[in-house]
Amino acid sequence: MMQSEKGKTVVALARAAIEEAFGIDSGVDVEALRKRHPWLNEKGAAFVTLNRKNDGSLRGCIGSIVAHRPLYEDIIHNARAAAFEDPRFVELKKEELDTIRVEVSLLTPPERVEYRDIADLKSKIRPGIDGIILKHGAYQATYLPQVWEQLPTFESFMAHLCQKAGMPTNCLEAHPEVYRYQVEEYHE
Repeated sequence: MMQSEKGKTVVALARAAIEEAFGIDSGVDVEALRKRHPWLNEKGAAFVTLNRKNDGSLRGCIGSIVAHRPLYEDIIHNARAAAFEDPRFVELKKEELDTIRVEVSLLTPPERVEYRDIADLKSKIRPGIDGIILKHGAYQATYLPQVWEQLPTFESFMAHLCQKAGMPTNCLEAHPEVYRYQVEEYHE
């Protein structure tokens, strides 16, 4: 399948941000990209995910839930953060550059899901389509829609998301705030 111009642009920008942090000239001219693609200058929210090519396992993932800076800045910042600041992993090493696959997810603005109970919430969530944000007091976590591939049922997805937020697996019983969003996903 042919990658769209938009997909090629955001993925190249993310990889270039990581390569340039290692002092490698990526050949990507950010200013030229911004002129050619004005949408990069608009506020946008992106997640950058690094996966190992050999087994597809996660190597780093950092992103923004809400747009708060120009998209190109968000991609650059989150690409470097995924490579060097994800607390779940040691910093990416230069020797690993050829072993990772870069993925960029562009997020739609989150919308709050109003629900009466867990069954009502389940009826309003679309597995494989919706990314979910859970908020309860000081606790918050999100899973991108791609996580449904590993956690395909509503129950397992939500239980793991509750845990990621630092809450018990049955946190939906506490009626947390739930937001959903979708993504445009691009990868190498």
